[in-house]
Amino acid sequence: MDRLDAAAIDVPGVLVRVVAQCPSTNTALLQGPPSAPVLLAAESQTAGRGRRGRRWHSAPGSSITFSLARRVRRPQRELAGLSLVAGVAAARALRGLGAPVRLKWPNDLLAGEAKLGGILVETRSPSFAVIGIGLNYLAEPALASRVRRPLVSLSEVASPLAGRNAVIQAIGRALVGALDAFEAGGLASVRDEWLSLDAYAGQRLRLRMANGRSVTGVSAGLADDGALCLRTRGGVRAFRSGTVRLLA
Repeated sequence: MDRLDAAAIDVPGVLVRVVAQCPSTNTALLQGPPSAPVLLAAESQTAGRGRRGRRWHSAPGSSITFSLARRVRRPQRELAGLSLVAGVAAARALRGLGAPVRLKWPNDLLAGEAKLGGILVETRSPSFAVIGIGLNYLAEPALASRVRRPLVSLSEVASPLAGRNAVIQAIGRALVGALDAFEAGGLASVRDEWLSLDAYAGQRLRLRMANGRSVTGVSAGLADDGALCLRTRGGVRAFRSGTVRLLA
């Protein structure tokens, strides 16, 4: 198995730790905010989480799960855009490794129409953020049948396939650079790049909100704060949360 090794993951200015197993790398880093940036990677998670409490499946050797914790010097109200910043950083790194990654608002990494990975950002005041990233590394047909959605792995779309340590290092470095730019210029620092990577640009979507209501419209980009804009019968509306589905 391609084992994780902290000594093989070099992210300047960041302490890198690897554990064999933990409930969730995000939870572990949220328990005690570190004084300096930390990247924690786990061979497997027993209680990994996605958005809205969904379970994130991970198995030793077949997935990549890690979190980066650091302070982000922007107003608390702007930290909602961090999932977009992290998405751009991850896409930059993975495209550099030969994977044709695109982004789905607000926090999914796609290859074609299938999900390659996801991002979970959790924040604590004052301006402390933990950014968790999970990727399907090796194909697991049984997992796709359990979660009932199209999935794809890095091994299926990247050639040659980089080792897991190299993937974490590439994303970690890109993430630090993107966060530095975000601190200096806010969401505007990545907005145009996010739009260029938008898998559903100009397409007809259905957005399901937390209250169960749905809105249908044509994707019309991002608002300045990172909200998804949909062109509906009543005009362009901005949505700051919800689950997006592509309509045929």
